[in-house]
Amino acid sequence: MQWLELTIKTTSSGIDLVAAQLTALGFDSFMIDDQQDFQEFLAENTAYWDYVDDALAQKMSGLSQITLYLEDNAAAAEQISVLREQLAALQARCPRVDFGELSVSLSNLPDEDWENSWRKNYQPLPIGQRLLVVPYWLTPDNPEQRIPVLLDPGMIFGTGAHASTQMCMVALEHLIHGGERVIDLGSGSGILSITALLLGAATATGVDIDPKAEDIARENAAINHLGGDRFTAGTCNVLTDAGAMQRLAQGGYDVVCANIVADVIIPLAAIVPQFLRKGGSFICSGILATRAEEVKAALYAAGLTITGSDQMDGWCMFRLQKSEG
Repeated sequence: MQWLELTIKTTSSGIDLVAAQLTALGFDSFMIDDQQDFQEFLAENTAYWDYVDDALAQKMSGLSQITLYLEDNAAAAEQISVLREQLAALQARCPRVDFGELSVSLSNLPDEDWENSWRKNYQPLPIGQRLLVVPYWLTPDNPEQRIPVLLDPGMIFGTGAHASTQMCMVALEHLIHGGERVIDLGSGSGILSITALLLGAATATGVDIDPKAEDIARENAAINHLGGDRFTAGTCNVLTDAGAMQRLAQGGYDVVCANIVADVIIPLAAIVPQFLRKGGSFICSGILATRAEEVKAALYAAGLTITGSDQMDGWCMFRLQKSEG
């Protein structure tokens, strides 16, 4: 079966009206890309990243379009003709709205399993000396007998591909010797908690402010045959929920992880010592090299001492312990 990809070019001011017209015509599945929504999303969530991929920002620049798909059959020509007529009528009904060019372009697509085609982009990824991140649907050759960390990559951060995640995983290789109690603040997919458990930690807790992350982390743990007796996932913000922070901190941890961004790690530094057992270590990453000095100042002010560090692709990772005395 062949498919047609239809792309409707418009503007931020007209895109909602175009989407409403498509719905009225019976098109109930389409994708909307709009620079204004993208910029508003970034502005509303600046606390959660320091960096936006340049290629993505360039792709979204000036972009306002809707994409939909039709089976390439005899009925398609009529559907496209009606669509063009209705878009022209919409523009005539709303003369004060800037719809831009409001053009419809077509391209042919081969038949494909769209639901699963994205999986082609994920391949096994060796990390450090002992780890191998593996998409759960693959069974790769593993001649080095690395420890497989199985993941279902999704929208939640933490597939192992990012430098900050890889540096944290390497740090866990150095710190986990068996029997440790671990917590990951900002756990995303759960990859760091799962890695710690597979390396030999006794228990791990993953905490994130996004409730979707809690479900995904628990599912990824199950893929790795890690049950509730060893892995716990939760949703809370330890920076704003003092009660939750105190409950989580009870008993202390041998390893605390935070692979987030500088603007979260800086305030987080002040409460991390409450989570650490004597001799425990704090791994923090997701820090742009340009923000490293700011972060180090906050860590030192919290009574933490850097015991190791790494840098990769412009990102930094620090390993720390409580300062003596």
